[in-house]
Amino acid sequence: MEVNALIEQASAYLPDDKVALVKAAYEFASRAHQGQVRKTGEPYLEHPLNTAMILAEFHLDAETLAAGLLHDVPEDCGVSLDDIEADFGLQVVKLVDGVTKLNKLTSRARTRETESKVQAENLRKMLLATAEDLRVVLIKLADRLHNMRTLGALPAEKRRAIAQETLEIYAPLAHRLGVREAKWQLEDLAFRYLKPRLYHRIARLVAGKRAEREGFVTEVSQILCQELDKADIKAKVSGRPKHIYSIYQKMGKYDARGKNFGDIHDLFALRVLVDSVSDCYKALGVLHNLWRPTPEEFDDFIANPKDNGYQALHTTVMCQGTTPLEIQIRTHDMHRVNEYGVAAHWLYKEGKVGEQFNDEIAWLRQIGDWREELDSEEFLESIKTDVLVDRVFVYTPKGEIKELPKGATPLDFAFRIHTDLGYRCIGAKVNGRLGPLSYTLKNGDVVDIMASKGDKGPSLDWLNPELGYIKTSHARSKVRQWFKKQERGQCIETGKQIWDRELKRLGIGLPSVDKVARLLDYDGADDLFAALGSGSINSSQIVLKLSGDLEPTEEGVEVLPPRKVSPVSINVLGVGDLLTRLANCCRPLPGDKIIGYITQGRGITVHRRDCPNIIHEEEKERLIKVEWGDVAQVYPVMIQVDAWDRVGLIRDISAIIAEEGVNLSEAGMGNHRDDSVILYFTLEVKSAAQLSKIMSRVYSVWNVVSVTRKGEISVN
Repeated sequence: MEVNALIEQASAYLPDDKVALVKAAYEFASRAHQGQVRKTGEPYLEHPLNTAMILAEFHLDAETLAAGLLHDVPEDCGVSLDDIEADFGLQVVKLVDGVTKLNKLTSRARTRETESKVQAENLRKMLLATAEDLRVVLIKLADRLHNMRTLGALPAEKRRAIAQETLEIYAPLAHRLGVREAKWQLEDLAFRYLKPRLYHRIARLVAGKRAEREGFVTEVSQILCQELDKADIKAKVSGRPKHIYSIYQKMGKYDARGKNFGDIHDLFALRVLVDSVSDCYKALGVLHNLWRPTPEEFDDFIANPKDNGYQALHTTVMCQGTTPLEIQIRTHDMHRVNEYGVAAHWLYKEGKVGEQFNDEIAWLRQIGDWREELDSEEFLESIKTDVLVDRVFVYTPKGEIKELPKGATPLDFAFRIHTDLGYRCIGAKVNGRLGPLSYTLKNGDVVDIMASKGDKGPSLDWLNPELGYIKTSHARSKVRQWFKKQERGQCIETGKQIWDRELKRLGIGLPSVDKVARLLDYDGADDLFAALGSGSINSSQIVLKLSGDLEPTEEGVEVLPPRKVSPVSINVLGVGDLLTRLANCCRPLPGDKIIGYITQGRGITVHRRDCPNIIHEEEKERLIKVEWGDVAQVYPVMIQVDAWDRVGLIRDISAIIAEEGVNLSEAGMGNHRDDSVILYFTLEVKSAAQLSKIMSRVYSVWNVVSVTRKGEISVN
């Protein structure tokens, strides 16, 4: 890229003296990077030049553009910060220093084993720098965006790691800051390297119907422009194509409804830009008079802006009879803010940069409070679940507005109000009605927390992700802190109870608690129980770990006749397609460690590797390595529920199974004595993880005493 393009872009909105600063920074960087080459083979100067060009497209101030040009000079060229300050001033050198520190932290991540901890420290540093000066993170976003555009020069493993970090951290951060222009580009580029085949497939599908869609959009745009002119509304109407990653997400939703790509009509949307807010609503009236609106597809983000400052009217209308078309209406000022977010708020006056958006980035203030409370990995989890997500706004009974991450529950709300209120929470009223603590809060809900008068303390069940009591990392960390403060002996005893209740019920054949502890990197059974009892690890994590790590012992075998079930996708090592069936004795599920047993005339019978019949198999030569293939099917498994009988018990259990989208193929009743009852349910589940979640939820039903997985065989 030529420097003239940057100067031309900057000159469009900066005064001459500020453009001169940008030119001087380019010349300085050009001398410093002389002779350096990137992995792509191009001169290294291309990277800072393109970074500055992206910042200029955001219309950022001259100091930020200069810092973008100089951000790699201290680390890669050995130029001191004092030299940069002498030529460009304190503002520029502070920005360069902030970005340089972030770059150093990222480079260390490549050589250390604990990648997640380094990533957490990297993000912590970035967000703390952002709280002090937003321009640091805007430079880092521009730096990452250009690196993603040239990512193909790196080895495949490194490409995937950088793309994953981009999708998990940088794209959501750009969204949270409202920089949509960077957000969609980062998402598409990351998606391209993470799922290249799917990316190119969607791109081909979009291109295949491009001419047809563009013709349709042109036609309806002309019709709309004519109607707006008749109403004396000055407007600019344009088509807006959906981006590849957003189409991928939409395809997932359509697939869940049994639809395919051909059913997605809104791959293009119309954008209407007008001069004033009143014109936005006038244009909406013209639209709804012209085409029939879809009531459930209307959103007024002008009266109720998104938490990142986004404003527009969104509506979907039925054009030409049955074709849905999404239309966005906004002012030109709203459009700039919507595309460039916080970058659009900077003012340039007498060489000083001011901010007009303190309320819009109030979420940054909580980061300083977390840095002393949480370790690196907890901090990373908090940012991902509590900050880099969409928000909901709910009310206290006194009418105070509280902002929470989308998906938050009344328990999350209680901990956000005060930690002690969370500990003493025993129930909640939402909009005046008593509801479950796992209820998902919605915009406008009024939440009234019911608390015990004395000391109560949280329940370990709150940490079970399957039960859905807590969604935010902030609340989860507070509960963990409470349990970590308890006596070790009490934690061990609590952990033993969880072990008996939560793990044995799943029917996993465990050789010993000590072996499981070693698999999970604990020194012994007591350490494992203490971790369970303190909430440092939960039963679901243990189940997932065990399903992949347990190995069979070399002992004898006794074979039972397998029961044929629906065809499954099993890969048999070194062999072509063979008939496979799941063993009736242990009923393996995707996620279980499995092994094949060669049955004469019947192909391969697939067992769990800890199945007693495999453990005691004498003819080891009949065992063959197998692994799960495409597991998009369902598998039958029976669970036993022991409970105190009551009216509505089976109804409540069946409702939970239905909520999880699982088919209940069979139900029966065992012994019924006095007030107790034993119930049997055969479920068609997709994986061991799904089964574990259902069992956890069933166990939480009132009057249920225990839930166990059936199918284990005792070999005498």
